[in-house]
Amino acid sequence: MVPATLLIIFVLLYLTFQRFDEALLIMATLPFALVGGFWLLFLLNHNVSVASVVGFIALAGVSAEFGVIMLLYLRHAWDARLASGQPPSFDLLNDAIREGAVLRVRPKAMTVAVIISGLLPIMFGTGTGSEVMQRIAAPMVGGMVTAPLLSMFVIPAAYLLMRRPRVVRTGTRARFFNRVALKGGSR
Repeated sequence: MVPATLLIIFVLLYLTFQRFDEALLIMATLPFALVGGFWLLFLLNHNVSVASVVGFIALAGVSAEFGVIMLLYLRHAWDARLASGQPPSFDLLNDAIREGAVLRVRPKAMTVAVIISGLLPIMFGTGTGSEVMQRIAAPMVGGMVTAPLLSMFVIPAAYLLMRRPRVVRTGTRARFFNRVALKGGSR
């Protein structure tokens, strides 16, 4: 189930961004986002079970959503800077990334707070079926610590590395390839 879920997420990301490198960036961040879920399962002394795998699948979806929205804001800020007519530069790209990332802080904090406050009663509840529900909720709660931090710090840094201006050599051909790389074209 997990490989099929990851394949579906990757295909949807590729269809959304129309770029292999951006879809791969989001997919590369998923294992790191799941680390918090594994740590919480370990701390609670839960074994990995079918229920916890369901929690990890849900966490992968939320983490991918965090990354997609962050990447969309970064792309929008960068495209707006390029559309303003300013010449592409590292400083311009850096400012656009800061602008796009800052716009996501409050919504991401609110989303994480709602998810955690909704899942904590399930994690600490007692009664019929609570053992299964705790194993579904635990990966989500643990992942809500690492996934937002990852999307707030790692994705903007990786985007900066992917889109930074590259000076290959001087001349008309080098200016053309640098302009293509800055606009997000193929390399």
